[in-house]
Amino acid sequence: QVQLVESGGGLVQSGESLRLSCAASGSIRSIYVMGWYRQAPGKQRELVATITSGGITNYIDSVKGRFTISRDNAKNTVYLQMNSLKSEDTAVYYCNSRHPVVAKYEYWGQGTQVTVSS
Repeated sequence: QVQLVESGGGLVQSGESLRLSCAASGSIRSIYVMGWYRQAPGKQRELVATITSGGITNYIDSVKGRFTISRDNAKNTVYLQMNSLKSEDTAVYYCNSRHPVVAKYEYWGQGTQVTVSS
C-alpha cells in the first residue's frame, strides 16, 4: 500500500509564496509520475503540474512561470513551489502518484488547504 502525506498549506496574502511537500511511503517506486492537483469550492479537480521520474515537467497555463514542481527520488518526496500566489489559486491541493503504464496503480494524498487572500 502507498501513502501520500501532504504538508505546507496555509493562509497567505496575494503575491506571497508557499511550498508544498508530499512524502510517499509504502510500495512506491521512483518510476512513478508524481503530480499536484487542486480543487476549488464548486469546481472540478484540475491538474496543476506533473513530473516524471526523469524530471520532465508539465504545468497548466495559469501557473506557468509561478509554480515549480520538483522531486527527490531518494526521499520519495515531491514539492510544489508556489510564487506570486493569486486569490484564484485558493483550493485544496492534492498529491498524486501513478505508474506510467499500469493505470490501476494510482494513489492520492488527503489534501492540504491553500488560501490566498487578496
